[in-house]
Amino acid sequence: MPRLLLRLWDRWFGGPLRKVEAEALADRLSDAGRRPDIRTIAVLLTAAVCLTFQNYASHPDKLAPLAGAIAGLVSGPVAEADVRETLREWTVNQGPQLTWFALSAILSYTVFPIAVIKRVFRGRLTDFGLGVRGVAADWPVYLGFAAVIAPLVWLFSAEERFQQVYPFYRVHSPAEVDAAFVRWEVVYALQFVALEFFFRGFLVHGTKHRFGVYAVFVMVIPYCMIHFHKPLPECCGSILAGVALGLVSLATRSVWPGAALHISVAWGMDLACLYRRGMIG
Repeated sequence: MPRLLLRLWDRWFGGPLRKVEAEALADRLSDAGRRPDIRTIAVLLTAAVCLTFQNYASHPDKLAPLAGAIAGLVSGPVAEADVRETLREWTVNQGPQLTWFALSAILSYTVFPIAVIKRVFRGRLTDFGLGVRGVAADWPVYLGFAAVIAPLVWLFSAEERFQQVYPFYRVHSPAEVDAAFVRWEVVYALQFVALEFFFRGFLVHGTKHRFGVYAVFVMVIPYCMIHFHKPLPECCGSILAGVALGLVSLATRSVWPGAALHISVAWGMDLACLYRRGMIG
C-alpha cells in the first residue's frame, strides 16, 4: 500500500510539481530572472488592490457615504439622500445585500486580474489556470478529496457556529427554500469560480515562475485572512484547503477542479445545515 500511494503521488502530484520547480529554477537563472521581476510585483500589488476593494465594497452600507457624496456633488442634496437611503435598504434586505456581496467579489476577483493579464502581460487566461485540457484525466484525485471532505461537512454542519452562519441566505421555514434561494445559490457558486481564479489561478500561476511550488504558500496567507470572520474550524481548515487546492491547480494547471470542489463543499454545507434544521428533506 505505501508503494502504491507513492506511485499515485508521483503520478498526480510529484512529477508535475517537480516540473514546476524546474521551470522556476530555469527562469531565475536566466538573464530575465536576474532582472527585477515586474510580473511578480504586478501580480502581488494587483492582489492587494483587489482584496482592499473587496473589503471596502463588499456591502452596500460601506459605500453609502462615498456614493451619497458623489450623488450630492452631481445632483444635489436630494439625490444624496436618495442614494444613501437606497443603499441602506439594500443592506437590510438580504437578497440585494448578498447579491451585492457576490457581485463585488466577482468584480474584484476577476475583472482587475484579467485586465492586468490581457493589457499588461499580454498573456492568455489559460496560462493562469482557466484551461481545461487534461483535467478530467485526474478524476480519482477529485473523488478522493470529496470522500474526505463530505463527512467533515456533515459533521461540522451540526455545530451551532456553522448553523449560525450557513446558509448565508437565511430561511425560517421550508416554504422559503424557493426560487430566490436557488438563484442565490447559483450566484454563490459563480463567486467561488471567481475566487478560485483569483487565488489558485492569478496568484499561483502568476508567481510560480519566481516562487515555484512555494507560490502556493504565498497565496495561502491572504486566502486564510479572508476567512477571519468565519468560524474558527473553517478558518483553520482554509489553510489546509488552500494548500491542497493550490497544489491541485499547479499539478493540473487549472482552477476548475478546485472550483468544482469548492462549490460542492459550499452547497453541501448549506444543504446539510438546512436539513438539520428541518427545512428540507
